[in-house]
Amino acid sequence: MDNNDKLVEKLIQRNNANIVLLVMDGLGDIPNKDFGRKTPLEYAITPNLDKLAKESALGRHIPVLPGITPGSGPGHLGLFGYDPLEYEIGRGMLEAAGMDMDIKDGDVAARCNFASADENGVITDRRAGRIPTEKCVEICEILSNNIKTVDGVEVIIRPGLQHRFVVMFRGENLCDKLTDSDPLMEGKRPLDVEPLSENAKFTAEIVNKFFREARKVIKDLKPANSLLMRGFSAKPRIPSMCDRFGLNTVCIAHYPMYRGLSKFVGMNVLDAGNTPEDAFNVYKDNCSKYDFLFIHIKYTDSFGEDGNFQGKVKTIEAVDKALPILLEKKPNVLCITGDHSTPAAMKGHSWHPVPVMIHSDFCGFDDASRFTENDCNKGSLGMFPSKYLINYLLANAMKLSKFGA
Repeated sequence: MDNNDKLVEKLIQRNNANIVLLVMDGLGDIPNKDFGRKTPLEYAITPNLDKLAKESALGRHIPVLPGITPGSGPGHLGLFGYDPLEYEIGRGMLEAAGMDMDIKDGDVAARCNFASADENGVITDRRAGRIPTEKCVEICEILSNNIKTVDGVEVIIRPGLQHRFVVMFRGENLCDKLTDSDPLMEGKRPLDVEPLSENAKFTAEIVNKFFREARKVIKDLKPANSLLMRGFSAKPRIPSMCDRFGLNTVCIAHYPMYRGLSKFVGMNVLDAGNTPEDAFNVYKDNCSKYDFLFIHIKYTDSFGEDGNFQGKVKTIEAVDKALPILLEKKPNVLCITGDHSTPAAMKGHSWHPVPVMIHSDFCGFDDASRFTENDCNKGSLGMFPSKYLINYLLANAMKLSKFGA
């Protein structure tokens, strides 16, 4: 715990003000030459976000360190006030917790994708065409029925959404210090999982045997005839937001990974449904019960990863259209941002700073014309590490007392 954490936790004072953190996953972007050199935020028609921006404080945050591309886990941990370099939670356990799996000490979980492979095992589509969730459930059941143990280690398989699923290994002497099998690009075979420590050699052997057995079972089930594993992780230990900041917290999210991460920092979890309208209505029905409400919107990131600029624009516009539902209950503090940038032109996460907007009675006005990357560049919040966002949110909610005489 650094000096900032110690000071903030020392200054906490409880009140009834509520904070809403609306995270549009992968929100940040870069100008796209095919769309008038605009970003999706600039290209989108967003009257409600723009009106809010005129009466808000704007800036950009850096999820981990300058030039470092974050995963979703570190990106969100920073937003919740945790230094992602100090608190690291693997993707596998995040997904497992989000699926409400029974997690025991010593378990090792991996976040997996079904993938498409040619006759030589070379990956042709890392996401198997984003197969429907019903198909994922069907294939996971086939795997579960055919592979129950590997050399005495129990194998537990749970379907997620679309092409995603989780594999959990349960047994003695397992270690999560493993490399991923996902080559992160098409045109390559899945990688052998390698141990990163002497203690992980046995686990690496188990995981690689599992892959070979699973591939035999599904090799004829096109398009999902292969699998990729990443984010091997064990059960983490992390202090709750309630213990650190005195907050009664809730997560409103649909995707398992974000629900899982929220559980590890002590949040209650509610299903957000499939649309921004659904998520904001869940907020409206529950806003009086909590003083920190995290709302997650996924598809800005999904379309960015697919290189679908217009899909990302439409998601931003859908959030904007639904925003009056959220504003109807007038949160004391509203923060709108992303966990990282996912430029459509790059088809993946990037290191670019993330736009952020904070609205409250005490935020001050930057008099921005819109909520865009360029407007945020000029904002009073400046550019700051995302782990300090919680300071701004608590301060705007009057939940921090004065430091010193």
